[in-house]
Amino acid sequence: MGKFEVKTDKAGKFRFNLKAANGQVILSSQGYESMANCEKGIASVKNNSQEDARFARKESQKGEPYFDLMATNGQVIGTSEMYSSESAMENGVESVKKNAPDAAIEDLTS
Repeated sequence: MGKFEVKTDKAGKFRFNLKAANGQVILSSQGYESMANCEKGIASVKNNSQEDARFARKESQKGEPYFDLMATNGQVIGTSEMYSSESAMENGVESVKKNAPDAAIEDLTS
């Protein structure tokens, strides 16, 4: 089962990573000013990850496929790593769909 790991960055903002059961990071968030807002972001990932249309498939300047998970308002909730191929990226999308809904939250901020 996947999990959301919440940490604070150097600027003191809260960020989460969604990790698959094997420990690999499959989605990373923006920085949030508060833990409460970070938890809202996690809830948004859980809700929006079940709709394929919420995954914006993109390509980096170096030609590497990646995706953003979008909220209903069009805001980016999380971004994937860069992948070596489109099929690897699609596996990442499927992993988010599979792991996000039931993922526990692990608070590593203290």
